Amino acid sequence: MTALKSTLLRVLIPFALAYFLSYLFRVVNAVIAPNLAADLQIGPADLGLLTSAYFISFAAVQLPLGVLLDRFGPRCIAAGLLGFAAAGALVFGTAGSLFGLTLGRALIGLGVSSGYMAAIKAYTLWFPAHQWPRINGLHLAAGGFGALSATLPVEWALGYMDWRGVFMLLAAASAAVAAFIFWVVPEKRQPAPAVRLGDQLRGIGQVFSSALFWRVTPLTVVSQVAFMSVYGLWSGPWLRDVAGLDRAGIAVVLFWASAAMTAGYVIVGLITERLTRMGIQPMTTAVWGMFLFMIVQVLLTAAPVSWATLLWALFGFIGTTGVIPYPALAMSFPPQLAGRVSTGLNVIVFIGAFAAQWGIGAVIAGFPATAADRYAPQGYQTSFAILLALQAACLAWYGLGAGTRQRSSKPKDSGRN
Repeated sequence: MTALKSTLLRVLIPFALAYFLSYLFRVVNAVIAPNLAADLQIGPADLGLLTSAYFISFAAVQLPLGVLLDRFGPRCIAAGLLGFAAAGALVFGTAGSLFGLTLGRALIGLGVSSGYMAAIKAYTLWFPAHQWPRINGLHLAAGGFGALSATLPVEWALGYMDWRGVFMLLAAASAAVAAFIFWVVPEKRQPAPAVRLGDQLRGIGQVFSSALFWRVTPLTVVSQVAFMSVYGLWSGPWLRDVAGLDRAGIAVVLFWASAAMTAGYVIVGLITERLTRMGIQPMTTAVWGMFLFMIVQVLLTAAPVSWATLLWALFGFIGTTGVIPYPALAMSFPPQLAGRVSTGLNVIVFIGAFAAQWGIGAVIAGFPATAADRYAPQGYQTSFAILLALQAACLAWYGLGAGTRQRSSKPKDSGRN
C-alpha cells in the first residue's frame, strides 16, 4: 500500500499537473479573448489564427513523439517540452504584436504536446494493467480541472492583474511543473530496445493505408475538431456577442461547461464500460454520443439564448464522447501498432482543430460588426452550420461502412514495428 501511494505521488501527480496546464492553456483564450482583441486591435480571423497556433505545433510533434518517449523516457521528454511551454507563456505575455502572440502560442502547444502520451507511457511502466482505466480517468479529470481553472479563477485573477500578468504566472507554473517532473518522477526503462524511426514510419504507413482507419477517423476527427475549436476559443466570444454576457458572466457559464466536461470524461467512460459488458461495442456508444453532440450544436444555433448555461454544459459533457474511438480504433489493429493509431488520429484531430479555429474566425470576419462593435451573430451561425454539415457528411460516410466494421477485419501485420 505504501509503495502504491509512493508511485501515485511520484508518477500520477506530476503528469496530472502537466495535463492540467495543457488544458488550462488550451481554454484560457476563451476568457481573455475580449482583452486580447481590445488591447492589440485584433480581428476575429487573427484571433482564430493566433489561438489555433497551439494546435498546429501540438500536431507537429505527435508522430515523432512515440519514438522520443521510447528512447528517452517520459520523464525527460515531458520535462524538456514543458520548458518550451514556459518560454511560450513568457513570449505570449510580453508580446506586442500578432506575430509575438502567435509564436508564443505555438511554443505553448509544443510544450504541452506530450501531456497525454507521456503520461500514458509512464502509467504503463509503473502501474499494473488492471489499474490503467482508473489511472487514465484520474489523468483526464486533471485536464478537466485545468479547463475549470481557465474560467472563474482566471476571471478572478484579471481583477488584480491584466492578461499579461496571468501568462507570467503560467510561465512560472510551467517551469515549476517541468522541474517537478524531472526531479520527482523515477526513471524506468523498458527492457525491449527502443523503436527505430524507420520502423515507426513504416508502422505509420500501415495505419494510414488502412480502410478501417479511414472509415472511423473522419467522424471522430470532425466531432473532436468541433468540440476543441469552439470550446477552446469561440465559446467565450459567442457568449459575449450572441448571449450578451459580460466577462464575469462568460466565466460562470464556461465554469459549468468545464465542470460538465470533467464529469463527462469519468461518467462517459463508466457508461461505455458498462455497455461493453452488455455487448454494445464502444464505437456504437461513440457514434450515438457524437450524434447527440450534433443535436446540442443545432440547439446552440436555434434555441433561445436563455438556454446558454444548459446548452454549453451539455456541449462540454457530450463532447467528451469523441474520445471513445481512440482506444476502440486502436484495439482493431495489431498491438504493436496501437500507439501509432492513436498518434496518427491525434495528428489529424489537431491539424483539423487548427484549421477550424482559424476558419471560424475567418467566417465571422466576413460579416459586418454590430452597432456595439461586436462580432455579428450570423457569423457564428454560419460557421457552426459548416461544422455541423461536415459532421453529418462524416456520419453518413461511417454508416456506409457498416459491413466493413461487422467483419472486424484487421490490417495485416507485415513484421515487427
